[in-house]
Amino acid sequence: MNIFLANILLALLWVSLSGIFSPANLLLGYLIGYLALFISRRAFGPTNYFVVVERLVRFALFFAWELFLANLRVAYEVLTPRHNMQPRVIALPLQARTDFEISALAIFISLTPGTLSLDVSADKRVLYIHAMFAEDEEKVRKDIQNNLEARLLAILRQPPT
Repeated sequence: MNIFLANILLALLWVSLSGIFSPANLLLGYLIGYLALFISRRAFGPTNYFVVVERLVRFALFFAWELFLANLRVAYEVLTPRHNMQPRVIALPLQARTDFEISALAIFISLTPGTLSLDVSADKRVLYIHAMFAEDEEKVRKDIQNNLEARLLAILRQPPT
């Protein structure tokens, strides 16, 4: 059986036994199910499920931190009389190849305040983004490639077992 499906079933079992159907209780059931599956992981044979979940949690924490910092930077720019913006359009060479990978990256870039995905080249090798704070174009490019894109692709390209 797929371990993710088993984890969802354990979470639903938790919700039905506790009698409280709420997102928080469902999340608690998922975490309890994950812990039970993690403890008994040797019984399932080789699996990447636990690696993927760990990477998802790390990515969520990373993105939440980046979102917080970007919000602070944009708020500071709005609230101060002096403008430090140096906006520009940046061509970002992509490691992402599938439509899903490119779309996911574009969505996360657009969710971050101060950046916006504009277009993808016809050959799907370059993503054009607008950056509000692009003092150093190469730094912005490397930051997105080495942090956001690399982490996202590590999750999406994990082979299922």
